[in-house]
Amino acid sequence: MATIDRVLVIKVGPVRDFILALPAMTQIRAAHPRATVTLLTVPAFESFAKASGCFNAVESMIEPGKGTGWLAAGGRVRAGRYQRIYDLEGHGGTNLLFQTLRPFPPAWSGVAVGCSLPHRNVRRAAMHPLERRAEQLQAAGIWPEAPTEPGSAPEPDLTFLAAKAADARATTQSRPTVVLAPGGLEPALLWPVERYAELAALLTAQGYDIVVAGSPQDAPLARGIQRQAPRVRDLTGRGDLLALASLTARAHLVVGSDPDIMQVAAAASIGAIMPLPTRIDPATVAPRGHVTVVNAANLADLTPQTILQVAPAVLPQRP
Repeated sequence: MATIDRVLVIKVGPVRDFILALPAMTQIRAAHPRATVTLLTVPAFESFAKASGCFNAVESMIEPGKGTGWLAAGGRVRAGRYQRIYDLEGHGGTNLLFQTLRPFPPAWSGVAVGCSLPHRNVRRAAMHPLERRAEQLQAAGIWPEAPTEPGSAPEPDLTFLAAKAADARATTQSRPTVVLAPGGLEPALLWPVERYAELAALLTAQGYDIVVAGSPQDAPLARGIQRQAPRVRDLTGRGDLLALASLTARAHLVVGSDPDIMQVAAAASIGAIMPLPTRIDPATVAPRGHVTVVNAANLADLTPQTILQVAPAVLPQRP
């Protein structure tokens, strides 16, 4: 069997799905310990990928858009002379990329038409991303005992960031931080801004620093909280994934509905509370493990006092 010296992993996002791909990335790194493993991703994930320890190199591509980004990446992938490619995206864009590598594409794990290491499960789209990627790597021959039953695959692990966060807390005199993540879902599913502001005011009075995190689209929510709790800091839309993950890993508590940020909190084993209406199945939006969902038929009736009563039970033990 030919030695595999050059491996490419493809994963561009979104944030929640990128975090959920970490166990597969870790497995690929372990399966090719002597190879140069490169990640093809977007600039927002580059520094995080480098910090993860899974890759020897990271290549950034332009935002994929409607496919033009994948076409533009074809020349760079061909120049990399990769012997094995693991497509952790698995959609039409990466299929387009695969087709540009013909007539002699490298060994390719994924669902691209004609690839040599296909994941053929017709129900793959219904699988949780953790089990789906485990089964994909099993089909590729690098994870023979892959856990593929529902709920069996290992969860993402961000302890490499949590350890750094613990060191930072030990060497600084800053107040403990609570991260609020009020966006990420349609407006009807969000805990009201006024309730976040009340919670922020209560926690500020107890000695916490409060920051609001999220996408640039969440800035109006942050400003609404600040109008009633002026000491809150608005960090929406700032920094890349590494900055977001590092902020979350340093937090004492995370409260919010943003699935991306809650996934980061779950992977970093940070105490996290997710307010949701009772009509919503938590499995459709909440991460697996490490997140406590608090329900109310009418979210406006869910008080900050309820969140504060739940918080002590979800907080992990700090070193």
